[in-house]
Amino acid sequence: MKGILNKGAAVLAGVLLCGSAWANGAVGTWKTIDDETKQPKALVQISESAAGELSGKIVKLFNNPDAVCSKCDGANKDKPVVGMNILWGLKKDGDVWEGGKILDPKTGKVYSAKLKVVGDKLEVRGFLGMALLGRTQTWVKP
Repeated sequence: MKGILNKGAAVLAGVLLCGSAWANGAVGTWKTIDDETKQPKALVQISESAAGELSGKIVKLFNNPDAVCSKCDGANKDKPVVGMNILWGLKKDGDVWEGGKILDPKTGKVYSAKLKVVGDKLEVRGFLGMALLGRTQTWVKP
């Protein structure tokens, strides 16, 4: 009986630890929601480099899969949005990822960015200067 209880406790601890690690991690695929239509807009794959920085690229567009970034500058000018790196340089600081940038392919503008996992959602904030001027989107797991 004692062996069964120990195994049960070990399984429960493993489940709790895995759930906790998933809930606290920004790495993975996230579904963005259009601010105006409230419909799914894109899937963004977020990964972490060996140096501990997050980056994210669009892996799917729901409505216009052949869209290009016509308003982007530099290397992204007129490139397909699918496959485009739109999030980079974020570093973990406590429970927030910050210090990075985010590209809005619709406008071609680059903003400072910060991310925070809240439950099973990801709060993504793009802003200019101080974090007061900007907007926050909530991304969800697909």
